[in-house]
Amino acid sequence: MLRLDCKRTVRNGLITLYLARGHRAAAAALFHGFPGGCDVVSWTAMVTGHARLGLANEAVELFFEMLNDGGAAAVHAMATAVGFAACADLGDLVLAGEAHRRVVAAAVDLDAVAWNALVDMYAKRGDRVAARRWFAAMPAAAGRTVVSWNTMISALSRAGEAGEAGEALALFRDMQRSAPAAPSPDDATLVAVLGTGRWVHAYMVRRLGRRELDGVVGNALVDMYAKCGVVDDAVTVFKRMARRHDACTYAVMISGLAAHGQTEEALEVFDAMRQGGGGVRPNGVAQLGVLSACCHAGRVDEGLRHLRDMERWRHAGVASGVEHCGCAVDMLGRAGRLNEAEALVAAMPVPPDELVLGSLLAACRAAGDVERAERVMRRVDGGGRDSGDYILMSNMYASRGRHGMAVRVRKKMRKSNVNKDPGCSIIEIDGVMHEFRAVPANSITHSLDAG
Repeated sequence: MLRLDCKRTVRNGLITLYLARGHRAAAAALFHGFPGGCDVVSWTAMVTGHARLGLANEAVELFFEMLNDGGAAAVHAMATAVGFAACADLGDLVLAGEAHRRVVAAAVDLDAVAWNALVDMYAKRGDRVAARRWFAAMPAAAGRTVVSWNTMISALSRAGEAGEAGEALALFRDMQRSAPAAPSPDDATLVAVLGTGRWVHAYMVRRLGRRELDGVVGNALVDMYAKCGVVDDAVTVFKRMARRHDACTYAVMISGLAAHGQTEEALEVFDAMRQGGGGVRPNGVAQLGVLSACCHAGRVDEGLRHLRDMERWRHAGVASGVEHCGCAVDMLGRAGRLNEAEALVAAMPVPPDELVLGSLLAACRAAGDVERAERVMRRVDGGGRDSGDYILMSNMYASRGRHGMAVRVRKKMRKSNVNKDPGCSIIEIDGVMHEFRAVPANSITHSLDAG
């Protein structure tokens, strides 16, 4: 019996491997030809493998066969989640309902992932009533994860109707009020809530007839669309604004374009700001957006020219700050112009912070300039301390074979009580994000001793 179990384990592993490589015929031959029949792991591997290949129809057919198969001892919750997701991809509400009916009839024990997939299936097919019903019915044993809340909030915010947009915001408030029972909102939650801004925009156009927007509301919409990554909509609102653009309007537009790598467009808006007349002077946010655009595009000389131009606006209260100088240092460092970067740090009107010095130190590491890095570290020792700076310096010494100096830096780091942030990796498994953190060896030892 143990030998047969080993063979099944190998068989199921091979099925998974063949499907991952796209060899469906080989996987099917193993699946159908193994003596003793298929088990729940085999079925799950087949359903999941076809879904990952983008073969939603085949995945759903296999899922239904799995539910009908008398030989399967149980239906795995993972396969159920994948089956629901495949139904959602096919866009067939009738098929989605049939999948749900069969799962209920088979008395499958759903876990949190499967419950989330069920809610998402109905939400994506436009049946928000059913999605709300099954979201509310999710048992405490399964536990609503942040994915559960995000799925429901996203579905309501995408609806585009006043009631659903209001429900999305209400559900977001419920999530906050339910703490600590409910998980804390993450970035996906905030993006979903911001999606209600589309409804607000549509409401202003449909109900209030405000196709052209004034400064305050227009600025907020431009900022919202840009931060959500919908840059084209941000540009459309920017162009349709009724009143003359002010410094804040230009700033949010330039920053939004720069953040999404649209350097030419950001610089064009900045030029229009300076040449448009009306006394609109670039503010610090607009200047930082221009510097950021030049940095990412490698347009160093143009970026430095903009930094020098800021002195022209000093009388208007628009002087270069540590963030502007830091961006310029990063720009010079990326271009390998370390002499200019170090000179800029020395000439800064305000003391450089750890981010500025960290950027210069990273540039030194990239160029292998140990001597310059040592000068930077002396500045760091006199100000803020960041674990990354010490680790960079230690690694630089080690790469040059100066291991004694590398050890000395590490000891100095410990003596100064500068702690290294633990390493962190995030992977996605079946639509769920899992975070793994590195644990120091002494912490593991203590945990084992405590156990």
